[in-house]
Amino acid sequence: MLNYTLRRLMFAVPTLLIISFIIFALLDLAPNDPTGNLPLTIPPEVRAQIRESLGLGQPFHIRYLKWLEQFFVNEPLNVLEKMTGIEIGNSAERLRIRSWATRSPVVDLIVERMPQTLLVVGMSYLVGVLIAVPIGVISAYRQYSLFDQIGTFVSMVGFSVPTFFTGVVLIVIFSANLGWFPSIYDTTLRVTDWSSFWAQVRQMVLPVTVLALYNAAQLSRFVRASMLDNLNQDYVRTARAKGMRERVVLLVHVLRNSLIPVVTVIALGVPTIFSGAIITEQIFRVNGLGQLLITAIQGADIPLVQTLTFIFAVLIVTFNLIADILYGILDPRIRYD
Repeated sequence: MLNYTLRRLMFAVPTLLIISFIIFALLDLAPNDPTGNLPLTIPPEVRAQIRESLGLGQPFHIRYLKWLEQFFVNEPLNVLEKMTGIEIGNSAERLRIRSWATRSPVVDLIVERMPQTLLVVGMSYLVGVLIAVPIGVISAYRQYSLFDQIGTFVSMVGFSVPTFFTGVVLIVIFSANLGWFPSIYDTTLRVTDWSSFWAQVRQMVLPVTVLALYNAAQLSRFVRASMLDNLNQDYVRTARAKGMRERVVLLVHVLRNSLIPVVTVIALGVPTIFSGAIITEQIFRVNGLGQLLITAIQGADIPLVQTLTFIFAVLIVTFNLIADILYGILDPRIRYD
């Protein structure tokens, strides 16, 4: 297992370098001008100075190497200093990736938005998994029953209906008509007592419900299909012939083997927690990473878009490796060495 993990890590490094080059090249070579939104009264020489200060006067390969240095060296050191409070080297001499729109360090903007995204999208994904697994198991075990038919119908509706429509419907019903929950997520709210905690829970209900329904609808179908593939296997009949209880056969043997393909779907879905639910965050005004990405794209903020996109790529590669490692844990028959 250790050798396999090291080999995958060594393979992941050139993969990420290629991805970083493609992302940087596509966005950097696209027609854009950071001074395009400035007033027309600004002289051309001032615009040229602004572009030079942003490093746009240097050759492409120099800008790419400096971007890699800032991303992998300077920014991790800055984050480590903030977490530990210990200064590592001279922080003032480090170049940082800065947003064209706000001139603020990109990593600071991402760290500022991260808690809202992790709280809302992360909670919805966790709730979706906790709902999907039991529904998929029961639907497969009681195939073609009333529960299975209802679960199939709800899953198809939840997966087919887009989240922006579901979000608007929930806002109209539970916020506008009934007034049970707020329609806009207040990112300035700080939990200090039970009253603020209840207010935080109330404003999370609608966005978490929308995303959890979508995630659960997709995952429950995968769980059901995987369970059906394993229920008729020879090892299940052997376990029942040995006199094992049905609950042990179902949960210990069948479910464990059925989770192997489901782990891939769950693991590859985890990066979406960090990338944020772009549409849902726009509907409920959640000031998270999804909304930050939309704002950066609309404002042609190339450094911010490059950094966010590459972070999402790193997360996908990382959790793909984690899924492969979990295969060996779930199924002892899998050997990597």
